[in-house]
Parts: sequence; structure tokens; C-alpha cells
Amino acid sequence: MANNYLQAAFAVTVTAAEARLIAAVENAVEALDQGLEGEDRQAAFDALGPAFAEAFPPGEDDPFAAVLAIFPDANFPYLDATISFDEEDDDRKTVSFTGDQFGIEQIANLLFACAKSALPLGFEYAYTCDRLRHDEFGGGAVVITETGIRYRSTSDIVREALAARSDEGANGYVLATRDAEHGLSFWNTEEGFGRLATATVFSEREAAEYDKPIADDEPEWLACPADNL
Repeated sequence: MANNYLQAAFAVTVTAAEARLIAAVENAVEALDQGLEGEDRQAAFDALGPAFAEAFPPGEDDPFAAVLAIFPDANFPYLDATISFDEEDDDRKTVSFTGDQFGIEQIANLLFACAKSALPLGFEYAYTCDRLRHDEFGGGAVVITETGIRYRSTSDIVREALAARSDEGANGYVLATRDAEHGLSFWNTEEGFGRLATATVFSEREAAEYDKPIADDEPEWLACPADNL
């Protein structure tokens, strides 16, 4: 028997109005948990105030339609995080998010909708287990910008790194020549041979069609290394 966790703990500084909006979403979750219908459901929505209605406009069939959209499963509208607010500043508030079974997607959607002043922002999370079992550990990160949300897991990083290492030239090629005194120099199409940092990177097709420059040592194509983890 083993227990698995999806853990995260981070804080975001937002405006006082944004902090109130996040708190209103928590209140909306409580209202949804009561299973209210009809006029009672509408009254619960109206009680959350105009700022909430602006951020999460009511739908034709359900006033809570927009807020339900932040959850991976609208039938289970739970944030799956403990949210706490500091009281140190009237204008800015630090909001903390923690949890052992953390709601990654819904918290990311919540921040995208409610914490515009804090963007861009990101947070990390970890998959852990209380037993040292193979393949039970990992994690990832979420990056939230004005244009949307990007998710990146450690398994993605490992898979892509292994694929790149098994595919020579996946990151392109550089043209190099060797000098007896200075070592390798790398070709830049505008400046000639120089440092690797300024080298022109060619695709496999471009390298095959490119006319090599004349040099004392015959230039050779070198595959660019895979990105480091």
C-alpha cells in the first residue's frame, strides 16, 4: 500500500480587488456544492457581486457557467487547494496556494481569470509517493501569460531530451574549421568564421545544399548538441 501526492506550495501578489475576486470564486464553489437550483442558484450568483459577474459572466442556462469552465470536470467543481490571504497591505495582497492533492488546472485557470496584474507568472508542482517505487516521482510547471496557459511536465522534458539525443542533427548543424593555433572556428554567413555563439545554424537540407567557404582546413558539418536538461 502506498500513498501518492500531487503537491504544490506557492504565493502570488495581486491587487486587493483581485484577491477579493479569488475569494469570491471560493464562495462560488461553496454555493455550487450545495446543489442550488432555480432562483436560489441565481440569488447565490448575484450575492457574489458585480466584479464576479464581470469576470465570470452568467450563461443563458446557468449563471455559474463561466466559473464552471475553469474546472477540468464541471460536475466536480472543487479547487483542490488551500488558499490563504495576507492582511498586511490595503492595496496589494499575497495569496498563498498549497495542497497535497493539488488542482493544477483549475488553479491555473483561476489565476488566468483573476490575477491579471500578476501576469506573467508560473508555479511548480511535484508528484511524490511515500514509498520509493519506480516511476512514482515527477513534477512539472505551469506558465501563465496574458495570452494563455502552458503546461510542462518533467516526463515531457525527459522524453524530448532522449528523442533529441537519439536523432543526430535534430537541433541543426554548424560549419566548422580547425586552426592549428586557435582550434575550432564556426561559420557565420555574414561575419565569416568565429565563435560558436555567433555561428549560423543550418537545417539538414540547408547544409546539404550550401556551398562551403574556402579555408586552409576543409570545413566540416557538426551536429548541434541536444539541449541540456
